[in-house]
This record gives sequence, C-alpha cells and structure tokens, in this order.
Amino acid sequence: MRVSDIMTPKVELVSPEVTIQEAAKIMRDGNIGALPVGEDDRLIGMVTDRDITCRAVADGSDPAKTIIRDIVSKKITYCFDDQDVADAAHLMEEKHIRRLAVLNRKKRLVGFLSVDDVTRCSHNLAGEVLEAVSHRPCH
Repeated sequence: MRVSDIMTPKVELVSPEVTIQEAAKIMRDGNIGALPVGEDDRLIGMVTDRDITCRAVADGSDPAKTIIRDIVSKKITYCFDDQDVADAAHLMEEKHIRRLAVLNRKKRLVGFLSVDDVTRCSHNLAGEVLEAVSHRPCH
C-alpha cells in the first residue's frame, strides 16, 4: 500500500510571518499539533505545539508579536506520496515522530501521515511506531 492511499490530504501551508498566537489558534481550531510552514508553495519548516511552548512561551516571547519564523523547526522529515507505507512507518519509528510530511516528487506538500493513518493500514506497524515514539528522550 502506498502512503497516498492512507495519508491525510489537503494540508495548507502557513506563512512564516504568522504570529505564534495566530498559529496557536489555528492549531486549537483544527485540533492539530503541528503546522506546516511554507513560502512560495514550498515547505520550509514545521511548527508544533511543543515549539510554541518550549521555544517561545518558556523564553518569555510575546505570542502576539513573535512570528513563527523565529521558532520554526527547519529540519523536516518527510516521505513521498508514492512510497510504501511500511517504509514511511519505519522512518517515523527511526526519527521518533508521530506525524510525517508527505511530498510529491516535485517536493510539494500534499498531505500528512500520522500514526492514526498507519493504524488503518496495520495495527502492528502502528504499534511499532508508537513504541518508538513513546521512548523518545526528552530534550
């Protein structure tokens, strides 16, 4: 089975100029923990609820004035939409991540693959990913 068969499609990029407060509202309203950040139709990073908490709020940044460009995680782990789900799940396991950006071969964001998506394909595979993510060291 390919990643495109089970991924969550239609993910929109958020501008890096959005404030942390605006990003937090988008995350709250969408019930999501990560936002893809992009410029000119290109994925440039991700911002997570943890990034907002640890890189901004804990350091005393003003959420209404600080933009997400200042806290975005630029190291992006991704897979391609035509890859096998097992390969993508093993990448999630190896990198200890619950959500994986999905790109097409033109390197455009086309969706996200989550542990929940993997569960629809294979409970065993999803269990392996969750086991790895649960034992992720704290930083």
